[in-house]
Amino acid sequence: MQQQHRIIVLGAGYSGATAAGRLAKRLRREDVAITLVNAEPDFVERVRMHQLAVGQELTPRPFSQMFAGTGVALKYAKVTAVDADRKHVTVVDANGAESGTEELPYDTLVYALGSGWNSQGVPGTAEYAHEIAGRPGALRLRERLAGLDAGQQVLVIGGGLTGLEAATEVAEARPDLDIALAARSGLGDTFSPKGRGHLRKVFDKLGITVHEHTAVTEVKPGHVTTADGTTLPASVTVWTAGFAVHPIAGATTLEVSGTGRIVVDATMRSRSHPDVYAIGDAALVAGPGDKPLRMSCASGVPTAWQAADAIAARLTGTKLPKTPLRYFNQCISLGRKEGLIQYVTADDRAVSTALTGRLAAIYKELVCKGAAWGVAHPTLGVPARRRPVVRERALEAPAVSASAA
Repeated sequence: MQQQHRIIVLGAGYSGATAAGRLAKRLRREDVAITLVNAEPDFVERVRMHQLAVGQELTPRPFSQMFAGTGVALKYAKVTAVDADRKHVTVVDANGAESGTEELPYDTLVYALGSGWNSQGVPGTAEYAHEIAGRPGALRLRERLAGLDAGQQVLVIGGGLTGLEAATEVAEARPDLDIALAARSGLGDTFSPKGRGHLRKVFDKLGITVHEHTAVTEVKPGHVTTADGTTLPASVTVWTAGFAVHPIAGATTLEVSGTGRIVVDATMRSRSHPDVYAIGDAALVAGPGDKPLRMSCASGVPTAWQAADAIAARLTGTKLPKTPLRYFNQCISLGRKEGLIQYVTADDRAVSTALTGRLAAIYKELVCKGAAWGVAHPTLGVPARRRPVVRERALEAPAVSASAA
């Protein structure tokens, strides 16, 4: 009897969950065993963490329902190590009990552990700042905001998309608070003139104070200190100054970049270990003009499609597909009533066209719902393969037949 090819997907964010579902559609259950490893039992809409932080309730999306009937096995556990040479993953149960330590062997690994917040090494950040890179952090901030009295200060650090969304969401939900944002550059510097103008208009309307060209060098209880020695009051500091990848890849023999992202080729395959594919924030992916894709849902989902299709093609001996990796727009919610859709070039540079106002807010909401729907229906709309079977030597495992599902 032919042994099943073991595929393990680490991480069930937008990219990992998408890849697992797409693989389940592309390949036959008799030939492959797909295991999705994730610490939490339900899907986290990371692009809505600012909404969760201000008290809004999000729709539960249990993986047990999302993957019911797909053949994907769910393993709720925390990944503690990856041995890319021996081809196994070490996990502990979701509660971290040592008795739950287990080694999972694989033939093909899809690494999608994503990223978390990046303190940038600024003193006091870990002790005194809040983050919204994941659900635990958003819930802690939610509890803290709920305990604030009128007039207290909330300072958001970081002028990127996450910071803009966080500042406007809190300002809209809590108009009784004093909201400010500190950015290293000018407000909305990467947007078009129309986009920048609308952003400033919304910030003024919501009463958000902006500290432009301001670098925070230390976070303390009740305030932060900037590079020029200025003290900015902050009953609550929300840190959104970038993301850092999960450190596990950097502790392996996989080839990684200086920031710990796994170096991959155009099919998302590790350049050092052909049995490993990396997708989403964890991968260093060359986009248009060889410019690395930024960490985002917009980047993660296409890389998941490419990796899943490449794995299926190599296992079934069919032609390698190519998913276009490019950008179309940047979608920013500015509270529940306003938004900004900044259209961009393929390599993510702003063009003059931008959609603003209520229509932009509706557009962004549809994008968020569409992304969640795609994860919740991982096998719908994905064509099955029916090509001949050819052995793929580089995978060092039996070739499998295409799905007839």
